[in-house]
Amino acid sequence: MNTARAGLEPSRRSLSPAKAWHRVTGLAAAVAFLVVTASCALLDREPEIDLSARPQADQVPMSAEPARDRLVLAVAAVNSPMSTFELYADFARYLGKRLGMEAKFVSGKTYSEINSLLRSGDATLAIVCSGAYVYGREEFDLELLAAPSVRGQLVYYSYLIVHKDSPIAAWPQLKGRTFAFTDPLSNSGRIVPLYQIRQMGETPESLFSRYIFTYSHDYSIEAVAGKLVDAASVDSLVYDFNVRQGSDEAAKTKVIWSSPPFAINPVVVNPNLDARLKARLRTLLLEMHDDPEGRLILDRLTIDRFTPIEDGAYDSIRYMMQAVGMQRGTP
Repeated sequence: MNTARAGLEPSRRSLSPAKAWHRVTGLAAAVAFLVVTASCALLDREPEIDLSARPQADQVPMSAEPARDRLVLAVAAVNSPMSTFELYADFARYLGKRLGMEAKFVSGKTYSEINSLLRSGDATLAIVCSGAYVYGREEFDLELLAAPSVRGQLVYYSYLIVHKDSPIAAWPQLKGRTFAFTDPLSNSGRIVPLYQIRQMGETPESLFSRYIFTYSHDYSIEAVAGKLVDAASVDSLVYDFNVRQGSDEAAKTKVIWSSPPFAINPVVVNPNLDARLKARLRTLLLEMHDDPEGRLILDRLTIDRFTPIEDGAYDSIRYMMQAVGMQRGTP
């Protein structure tokens, strides 16, 4: 991977969540609700709002190398509808049963938490955002295992969404407005909008009157639907899933811009994972759609099948990360 990283410079105007939101006219009532449910601290103390309590990752004993007698699947809450967590637990049990290993599923609030679990060896494999993969690839040689094909595609998009009644129709019209990012390592929820903002000759501080981090694409949709922010950038797979499910919140929003396609969020492994186990896992994933039990789990996760993917598929994300100045260790 290129040694230059992309990432936003730390905010020079960061305020506490309460102060930041009290300065957004008309949102005082929302602050009371959001502060009660807020629970996480953002790197560099940027403005943040956590819109709901999320499942915390199970506590797995720290280890220098991946455990060889236990399979741990990790998924961040950022990119997954809350209803799918039970399905990921089934997914972990399926892999463990086929491999003859004890298996468990852990969830983390942020992509950084998931990368940390992989780096320490406390997670065997994980499904991460493509931005988190690129970051982890440089940071500790995070390794690709496979990629999910969703509705026949290995790509997704970043959507810019606003309330359905909003007059905003393009990025420049966000000047002086409020905005929701998702996770600091999210491609669709942070890297893409940072790149668009940089192309305009702006920064988040100069473009927006205030911005927050929701740590979930679902919560960003809710924030726009409830007019807590004027706009947000979200993962197309999550947004489209909500639309297909008849989400009332998604119905209150509209997509006003879509990015070019990006390589889909991959399944990754700790680089020090035993080579034989790694090969068995890859084969199991690539053949899962041919197994009746595996097919059922994939269907419930709305995944067609797992396929091979190369590191070069994520080069467009690397380019954007360089363009916005993200440095190693400073997401």
